[in-house]
Amino acid sequence: MPSTIEAVHRAYRDRGLVVVAIDIEESPEAVARWVRARGLTVPVVLDRDGAVTRAWQVTVTPTVFLLDRQGRVRGKALGTRPWTAPDGRALLEALLAA
Repeated sequence: MPSTIEAVHRAYRDRGLVVVAIDIEESPEAVARWVRARGLTVPVVLDRDGAVTRAWQVTVTPTVFLLDRQGRVRGKALGTRPWTAPDGRALLEALLAA
């Protein structure tokens, strides 16, 4: 999943897509090592106390929320998805076109 979200981030960031990873309940040091080891440039938010997880009702990891430019949730995907495959890219393209 990290390589997929990084690929999506790099492919679409210049077109306005914002990808944010949220790490659940790990230390900042552990997350920093993990991010460096994978060469990630996608922003990572730390949810050490579970507040974000509860607020967004996340029950499965990974969970992906697709929000439009106004911040409205347009989709929610549970589990791993092929975001860099043709179907995933088509969904992202449609969201960017809206």
